[in-house]
Amino acid sequence: MVTAKKNLHGGQILANALVRQEVDFAFGVPGESFLPLLDGLVDHPQFRFITCRQEGGAAYMGEAYAKLTGKPGVVMVTRGPGASNAMIGIHTAYQDSTPMVLLVGQVGTDMVEREAFQEIDYRRMYSECAKWVGSIDRVNRIDEFVSHAFHIAQSGRKGPVVLALPEDVLYLTGEEKPTAAAHIVQPGLDRVIFADAMKQFANAKNPMVLAGGGNWNKVACDNLRAWANREGVPIATSFRSQDLIDNRDPCYAGDLGIGANPALVKRIVEADVLLVIGERLGEMTTAGYTVLTPPKVNNTLIHVLSSPDELGRVYRPEFAINCSPENFCIALAEIKMTKEYSAQRMQTSHTEYLEWSAPVTVPGNLQLAQIMASLPNLIPRDAIVTNGAGNFATWVHRFYPYGPIRSQLAPANGSMGYGLPAAIAAKIADPKRVVIAVCGDGDFMMNCQELATAARYESYPIILVVNNGMLGTIRMHQEREFTQRIMGTGLTNPDFIKFADSFGIPGYRVTQTEEFESAFTNALKSKRGALIELVLDPEVITPTKLLSKLAK
Repeated sequence: MVTAKKNLHGGQILANALVRQEVDFAFGVPGESFLPLLDGLVDHPQFRFITCRQEGGAAYMGEAYAKLTGKPGVVMVTRGPGASNAMIGIHTAYQDSTPMVLLVGQVGTDMVEREAFQEIDYRRMYSECAKWVGSIDRVNRIDEFVSHAFHIAQSGRKGPVVLALPEDVLYLTGEEKPTAAAHIVQPGLDRVIFADAMKQFANAKNPMVLAGGGNWNKVACDNLRAWANREGVPIATSFRSQDLIDNRDPCYAGDLGIGANPALVKRIVEADVLLVIGERLGEMTTAGYTVLTPPKVNNTLIHVLSSPDELGRVYRPEFAINCSPENFCIALAEIKMTKEYSAQRMQTSHTEYLEWSAPVTVPGNLQLAQIMASLPNLIPRDAIVTNGAGNFATWVHRFYPYGPIRSQLAPANGSMGYGLPAAIAAKIADPKRVVIAVCGDGDFMMNCQELATAARYESYPIILVVNNGMLGTIRMHQEREFTQRIMGTGLTNPDFIKFADSFGIPGYRVTQTEEFESAFTNALKSKRGALIELVLDPEVITPTKLLSKLAK
């Protein structure tokens, strides 16, 4: 039992509470509003506070750290502007179901509602993208609020919580009230509904499984994969959840996302029973709610989610099962398909994925599909690949075969600027693994300042910057809707090689496919990572479309 200490200031009590929650990393930008918390952390030399260069980058790092480790990502920012910058990472965590705790410095309790310097109402500000927003207004309730925050972040559908820290409360002295680390509370399985649902699945002629969302762990993935291979059931993954199943596994049928394999879409549409585990069935996965049309789909839908609030929200399933992926996938071992079901479906589905992911050729000297497809021959299977948002990501999602869980860090909310800070956080958390950030030129520049963070903590990923001199996704839609009426989508970029060199990071410019392997091999040998600029012809807007051919 931990002995309570008296006469500690609020920052010390809070620091001790975080350590008891087994927090060993926090990402942030220091601010005068939470100086006592930083002072309290001085007494915990094992605690690493990662000083970032902008709160948006810090929030992305905290979110990526949580995705990678399964532990809540902790982020510390100051009030007003700092909190506003961090909003993007909280939105990402919310839509990606990632556990996070954001600690925000706040004006003193004696100044609230005066629009004091940098004051903002956090409850209203974060109400649409946080599971809970609280304010610690009494020093003797710090431990209680911290325990509450970590329980909420990890319960049911995991997600971000926000705690405001009034400056005067952090300076007040009091007695701590030690609490143990939070429970991870996940729903169990209703055996009656499970039996009825899986009886229909076992008797199906064209069943499919779709796995996705943010509540997965290795146990769940291993059990799902083992059952699927035993019974010959194909598994598709949702948008940016491709690492739930090793893409080289025979049961893997591909991913439903932007530019999905038409053969896979056909299989989903024609499935007589569709088992969806962990995935909300959002806009990206359903191609704008067209692959599956709400509220009633043509399939028999078995929908398994950790949050009861999401079941029936958009789609009305035949079987609504409020259960965590882990508990559900453990129970799958009991289920055997009937003799009428042909396991050949799994083999054919995987073959269709392999054919779809084979590199395609486009005009120009740089074949990005071939580069992405070549990566598995150069890196370990557990390498971590990150990306932000933009058309460039289509190449990595389609042509790079992801490894097992915790090998993909990508924002399901489609947020630009994520890839670089996510890769830096991954390298900090797991320095022995190869980490590759795939970025577009617009995407990279949104958080390029975090190269300074990589340099400070000597945590260097390999960065691939696909440079076509424009905001490719927006330009693509612009060209489709308003042919040759271009506004706002062109970019002026720095010399990326010189920019990387200014941080002591080696840089390589690749204009032809044949140059890539040598540059990448040098990057793998480097102790300071590398930035490899991939110069892509602006005409090559997607793996199969040319910009000039997009006009209606």
